[in-house]
Amino acid sequence: MQSPDLISISLSAFTIVFIILSALAVVMQLIINFFPEKGTGDDLAVYSAIASVHSAIYPDKRITKIEEVK
Repeated sequence: MQSPDLISISLSAFTIVFIILSALAVVMQLIINFFPEKGTGDDLAVYSAIASVHSAIYPDKRITKIEEVK
């Protein structure tokens, strides 16, 4: 019967895939730490989209302040 060979091959393949994915996770974490996301501040495209939709829905109203809710 060949089933012990199949089990050992499956276990070794699972172990190798686990090791490779763990190494990739460590590399991704290092890249994220070395190159952090830059804060862009105000996003003019978002503001203009909000303003255009707001003016289409409420043509007689005016936007005075836009705040991000966290």
